[in-house]
Amino acid sequence: MRRSAAVFCGATVVLAGTLTAVPANASASQSANTVQAAAAKVAWKKCATDDYPTLQCASVKVPLNYAKPGGKKITLALSRVPHTSKTYQGPLLVNPGGPGGSGLTLAGFVASSLPKKVAAQYDVVGFDPRGVGKSKPALDCKPGYFNPVRPDSVPSTSAIEKANLSRAQSFAKACGTKYKDVLPYINTISAVKDLDSIRKALGAKKINYFGYSYGTYLGAVYAKLYPQRVRRLVLDSIVDPTGVWYEDNLDQDYAFDKRHKALMAWIAKYDSTYKLGTDPAKIEAKWYAMRAALAKKPAGGKVGASELEDTFLPGGYYNGYWPYLAEAFAAYVNKGDADPLVEAYENFAAIDSSGDNGYSVYASVQCRDAAWPRDWKKWTKDNWAVYKKAPFMAWNNAWYNAPCAFWPTKSLKPVNVANSKLPPVLLFQATDDAATPYQGGVTVHKLLKNSSLVVEQGGGNHGISLSGNTCLDKYLATYLTNGKVPRGKGKVDAVCKKLPDPKPQAAQQSSAQSTLSTAPETAATNGDTLHGILGFRG
Repeated sequence: MRRSAAVFCGATVVLAGTLTAVPANASASQSANTVQAAAAKVAWKKCATDDYPTLQCASVKVPLNYAKPGGKKITLALSRVPHTSKTYQGPLLVNPGGPGGSGLTLAGFVASSLPKKVAAQYDVVGFDPRGVGKSKPALDCKPGYFNPVRPDSVPSTSAIEKANLSRAQSFAKACGTKYKDVLPYINTISAVKDLDSIRKALGAKKINYFGYSYGTYLGAVYAKLYPQRVRRLVLDSIVDPTGVWYEDNLDQDYAFDKRHKALMAWIAKYDSTYKLGTDPAKIEAKWYAMRAALAKKPAGGKVGASELEDTFLPGGYYNGYWPYLAEAFAAYVNKGDADPLVEAYENFAAIDSSGDNGYSVYASVQCRDAAWPRDWKKWTKDNWAVYKKAPFMAWNNAWYNAPCAFWPTKSLKPVNVANSKLPPVLLFQATDDAATPYQGGVTVHKLLKNSSLVVEQGGGNHGISLSGNTCLDKYLATYLTNGKVPRGKGKVDAVCKKLPDPKPQAAQQSSAQSTLSTAPETAATNGDTLHGILGFRG
């Protein structure tokens, strides 16, 4: 259930064009012949938007199966904001995570969010990984899989458990039937080989790479397989590569429960606004009472217990959503008004066709990347154990990943990303990140010998650079300018203070026309824009 910002950039196969790629090691004086050789591989065309007026789009064809490079080809959609400076540092490939996230819009965001002097030195290149968005084929295993109202996520009865199991099995079967010839090649290693195909198409000897969330694992695996091709590497909100993917998802559950409690504590600070009380534990009890009521009578025929969890899940990724979630919570509890809750669901959690596509790729990659338990008894034991300590997301997350228990393709082995062959690498991690818990950053810092870890102390957001923290962004700008990273004496190389938590929104309309409907679009900060692009579950 990965929601992300709309993809504004269309990518099409273009046989000829005047906009050309320049090799990463190129200078302004390089021969026209070299430039033309690269240009023959990628032909860019304008696809400007109001937000990103210099955005360009293109596509490249790559093998479906790299073991048979002469066989069937698939298409990858690309976007680019070209460099404008005489000093050119090559392509900076960006990825928003997922797996299943579209990176086309992210190129425009990164280029416009970096200091102008820094962005001007790079071709900032976004891409839709294989199976995603504008790339072809784009997967959609079972349209409408998340349509409301789904069974309660907590399998408190055998009937509820059977209903959820049936859904998971049907999704896995639909993917296997619809994409039998494609599924074996939707995985991280194939995506990494696509990255190198993009590098070649751009005419670059080396790439710079900037990835968020799952994009950190993608980048680390690329660095493992092609260390000689890495010029600079930035990883933000870091996946623990030693837990791919079953253990990582269990670890998430504890962290998301902690973030949910942080939201309850924040609401308690503003009792004068929300009137839900001053005791976080009692407020949390009211939330679970609301959940129980919605399990019996879904709000607006749309928001049952599972959909309520989906709606509040984004608050674990980004605290900018807290005021809107708190308003909806308070309206339901204090006034019996479910309209704001329904609108919050529609804005933050409802799945459209792009979400169906994102989830199809998410499941395809995660289920193929690594072994998952095939015995449902193992899932039951582990998730009930988690639920007892961290109930907020435990079973919701379990069912999200449950198709992997029935996946039609065999699993690969996770990649050991340990690496001593890289130039300096810059890592960003918030201590209270729920989607990629802190240990992931610590682990990758140890595994990547020449890396530096910059920590946002007390921060709980997922995706922390280019989201308003000037301390973090200074380290990023310095690194992209000259390759220099901070070096500390301890386990952490630099620490930045977290940004302040949000404050309640000014009282506005209490009807369904509340600020909920416009919050993501009218918010002025980079954080709101970034988290709209990164989406959730990624």
